[in-house]
Order: sequence, then structure tokens, then C-alpha cells
Amino acid sequence: MGSDIEDSKPAQLGEIDLENFRTCGYQIIDWIAEYLAHPEKFPVLPDVKPGAIRSQLPDVPPEHPESLSAIFEDVRTIIAPGLTHWNHPAFMAYFGTTGSVPGILGELLAAAFNVNAMLWKTSPAATELEELVLDWLRQMIGLPEGFSGIIYDTASISTMHAIAAAREAVPGLNSRELGLSGRPDAPRLRLYASEQAHSSVEKAAITLGIGQAGVRKIPVDEKFRMKSRALEQAIIEDRNGGWTPFCVVATVGTTSTTSVDPVDAIADICGKYGLWLHVDAAYGGAAAILPEKRWIMEGCDRADSLVVNPHKWIFTPSDLSAFFTQRLDVLKKAFSLVPEYLKTEDDQSARNLMDYGVQLGRRFRALKLWMIIRTYGWRGIEDRIREHIRLAQLFRDWVKEDPAFELLAPVLFSTVCFRALPARPGQDPDQLNQNLLNAVNASGEVFLSHTRLHDRFAIRMAIGNIRTDERVVRQTWELLKKHLAALL
Repeated sequence: MGSDIEDSKPAQLGEIDLENFRTCGYQIIDWIAEYLAHPEKFPVLPDVKPGAIRSQLPDVPPEHPESLSAIFEDVRTIIAPGLTHWNHPAFMAYFGTTGSVPGILGELLAAAFNVNAMLWKTSPAATELEELVLDWLRQMIGLPEGFSGIIYDTASISTMHAIAAAREAVPGLNSRELGLSGRPDAPRLRLYASEQAHSSVEKAAITLGIGQAGVRKIPVDEKFRMKSRALEQAIIEDRNGGWTPFCVVATVGTTSTTSVDPVDAIADICGKYGLWLHVDAAYGGAAAILPEKRWIMEGCDRADSLVVNPHKWIFTPSDLSAFFTQRLDVLKKAFSLVPEYLKTEDDQSARNLMDYGVQLGRRFRALKLWMIIRTYGWRGIEDRIREHIRLAQLFRDWVKEDPAFELLAPVLFSTVCFRALPARPGQDPDQLNQNLLNAVNASGEVFLSHTRLHDRFAIRMAIGNIRTDERVVRQTWELLKKHLAALL
């Protein structure tokens, strides 16, 4: 006779039957292939109201096991129709991302391995593949050998780590040990970025105790580039006013217009006044893979740190942000903290990636990027980015040639900012373009976003999906003209 514990033991504990996994896995892969082949089956932007998805699902968790096939049926009939489909070739809002086939398979393998790359010892292959694939990317975008790479999740986190390293480099501050709060001896730190810089710069300042008051926004020129002369004047003013300037964030591919700051001139100023230079090339950095666009990296070889996001324009499923720095020692000094239970015999000979950021646990993100670069090849990625730029230039020319529209910013990469023009005096151009954008997005055939440039509402189209082709771009243009005619 067994014990009470044995008698009450359920029929099955542990993992589900692996044959069940195999069967359902094949079904899911088949469905994904069909999904990628026929994205037109879904509207890019779902026609749902807040709460619509949740109302179709139970309010309490299931008490008893459910089959994978039943769960996947809910994914197919409830979840997928309620998604904004970033993987759709007509998704051209914000900056597009692509879940490419090798990237999807890389994510699947990473989930199966389920490793934690916090220490070299906890996953040697994950650590060394991250070092390798980031060195490949460094070569592809033209950074010199002195740069080392770390993978974070997003550019916001990469930028936060850059500013934290810059703070660590301030002589005599010792913010790591003493912090900034309640210290009468702590200087008021000042960080600089252009008016077009990403909001993550301010968020990093908030997080790191610098505050929004510590961020000074530098005006831009007619092409939305930071004015380097205005930057130097601001630094001098702040020094005389009791501030301690410590960091400048320059941008290669701003979010609204993809403008490129004069990094070379900014690097001169940072060198002159001893400031850390961080370059946000999250979007634009990928274009440096093209020889004809390599000019955007001028001055970046003198940056202390730089970020580029393969999940924006190198066809990598979100998320993966590649952070490069020439001052890895400062980054490590800012974040390394090794309790006894994380010490290993390999610490002196191997790199432990946990030492270079706030995270301890680290996903095996490098695997998908490694598979993508191998699958498409350096030149294949180059050709695909070049085609996206050609498509944007084609769309730009249509806008310039049509008297009903106007271009609002230069088209350097694959993003176009434009607006429709009113047909009669007194018609509000901002409202007209808001209505046009709403009508186009409500069609479900395409998704575009907007920004404001010189206080004017601008429609913004960003091409970045590996499956976006000329047919999709032409359809978008015809849709815009059709809805504008209806509005006018």
C-alpha cells in the first residue's frame, strides 16, 4: 500500500507529452508561413475598441489543463485579429520592424535553449556569439576596432546606459557610491541633445537623477540638424552659470525626420570641453552598411558610445539593441557588482556580460541576429536596405510632383514626411491631414503615423519591412489620393 502522497499523485506531472508539442508545433509553423505569405488576410490596424479582446477571454484562470490546439485556436481567432500587425508589409508607421524567417527561427531556438547569459559560465556560447555577432555588425557599419559591443533590449535602455557611463566619468562625482540626492557638494549636471532627439534621452535623465531640468535642448537648422555653434554657446553659458556639462547625445536618423546631426563638429566640441559623446543611430545606423551612405558615420569614430537597433532596419524580431563603446572600462565601473554567489573561476579570463548593465538575467538575443546575417549575407542586407531607400525616393518624387501635396523634410533614408494641401482658403491644413491620416488608417490597408514639424501636422511614412515592395508603396499613394479627394 502506497503512502498518502503517492495515492494522491496526479496521473501526469512535469512536461506535457512531447509528441503533442511536435504536432502542435508543426501546425503553428504552417500557420506562421501562411500568415507571412498572405498578410492581406488581416487589416494592418485592427478595428477594435479598448477592452474588446479581453471581453472575449475568461476573467479567471483555467482550473484544469487545456490542450495546445485549443489555446492556439484562441490565438488564431481572438489574438491575431486584435493585433496591430507590425510584420505586415503595409505597416509604415513609426519605424517598421521585421520578424524575418531566420529571426523567427532564432527566437524559437533561443526559447528552446532558455539560457541566461549573465556570466560566461552560465552560457559560454551565448556570451561568445554575442561578442562575435556584434563585431560583425561593427564591421558592417564601419566602426573602428576600438569599439566593443553589448546587446540590450531597446535603444532607450542603451541610451540610459550611455548616460550612466557618462555620469560615472565625471571627475570627482562618485555618484555610484554616494548618489546625487542630498549632496550639497554634487554639481548640477547638464546633458545636451537636439530639439529632435528621442524622448528616451529625457527619460534617462529622469531615471539617473539628472532630471528634465538637467537636459538642455539645442535648436536645429532648416534640415532639422543640431546647430553645433548653438551647442558650444550653450556649454559656455552653462559653465558660467554653475552647471557641469558632461554629455552630448547626437542623433543619426532622428525619429521624426531621420535628420543627421553634424557628429564630426559635435565631436570637436566634446573633445574641447571634455564631454562624453553618445550617438543615437538606432534607426539611421543601419544605412551605414551601404557604401554610399557611409558618410553618416563621419565623426562617430570619436564617439564614446553609439547605439544601432537591428530590430529597426536589419530585419530582426523585436527586441535587439546593439550598444557600442570605446570606454568599456567606464561602463563596467558604473555597473559591475559581483556578490559571492556569482563569482567564478573564469572571471579573470572571460567577459561576464552582467557587468555592463542593470540586468542580471540576459536573453540569448544574439542567436537571431547571427542567423539573419548568415541567411541574407552582408551584401543581401545591403541590397534590401538600398531598395527601401529607392522606394522612399520614389514616393518622395510623387509627393513633389503632385500639387495637392508637399514635402516637409529631406528624405535621407526610407522615411518621408509630407502633408496634403488645403483646396480652399481658410481650410485648416492640420485638421485636413489629421482626417486624411485617420481615413487611410481606418481602411485597414496601410498604417502610417504622424509628427509635427515647424508646428505643422505631418504625415509620416517609414519603409523598413523586408516584405514591403513597390506594389505596396504604390497602393499607399493611390489610397492617400483617393481619401484626399473624398475629403476635399
